[in-house]
Amino acid sequence: MAENSKIEWTDHTFNPWVGCTKISPGCDHCYAEGWAKRSGMVTWGAQRRRTSASNWSQPLKWDRRAAADSVRRRVFCASLADVFDNEVPDQWRWDLWELIASTRNLDWLLLTKRIGNVARMLPVMDSSQPGYRPWNEQWPWPNVWLGATVVNQEEANRDIPKLVAIPAVVRFLSCEPLLGPIDLSRLIRWGNDYLVMVRWIIAGGESGAHARPAHPDWLNSLRDQCTAAGVAFHFKQWGEWVPMLGHAQGVPVGRKYTHTDGTIMGRAGKKLSGRLLEGRTWDQFPRSA
Repeated sequence: MAENSKIEWTDHTFNPWVGCTKISPGCDHCYAEGWAKRSGMVTWGAQRRRTSASNWSQPLKWDRRAAADSVRRRVFCASLADVFDNEVPDQWRWDLWELIASTRNLDWLLLTKRIGNVARMLPVMDSSQPGYRPWNEQWPWPNVWLGATVVNQEEANRDIPKLVAIPAVVRFLSCEPLLGPIDLSRLIRWGNDYLVMVRWIIAGGESGAHARPAHPDWLNSLRDQCTAAGVAFHFKQWGEWVPMLGHAQGVPVGRKYTHTDGTIMGRAGKKLSGRLLEGRTWDQFPRSA
């Protein structure tokens, strides 16, 4: 869970617990729910199960290795859960904060669909309150990157202001699966440019048996907005569907899907669809603090 992650934008994946509840259109075809059904570990939507002590020891090993190599490593936390889930016991989250505080050579990527919960679930700084630990210090911590998943304009309008209201050394968005166009210029209000306050955007199409096709224009627009604002852009994947014009030449496809503007997508599968956006990969990352 997993020392060398297959996710393109992280080095390691760590799950302190497993289990979640669907709360967004992006959750409709949740890969973690499918994993849970196959593994039998939890009943999705009804259970949360803490992972083993040996699993919790893994980040300490990664931290020692990163220190020895004089590098920083990224850890995506909770690919099979949500750190800021209401249904998770506070003690579990306090233990996670303690682990994060103990691994200063790792950059922890905390990505949530519950950005509205974050402010009240941050490490406790008041020694008179439950959850306080002597290692607490001024927030934000230098090794915590905070991200929100937004899959369409409605979620962007609702959640980006919540994200930028919380101090973090790096704030980022995951627009995956991208289910519609997102115009970030609409979020420039009161003189605060939210796009600049967000330093990294990850975008991609949906994979899996019931994947919904993204539109190339949605992805190209996000890339262009990032480029104009000097924000790092990472195109993770096309997913199950790939544009038929240009990119998909020579790629065997099965079923086809036509967007309302006539753009045709072909079902090729994640591996064959690849990660090229208008002929190149986009693997940009923000700088660590």
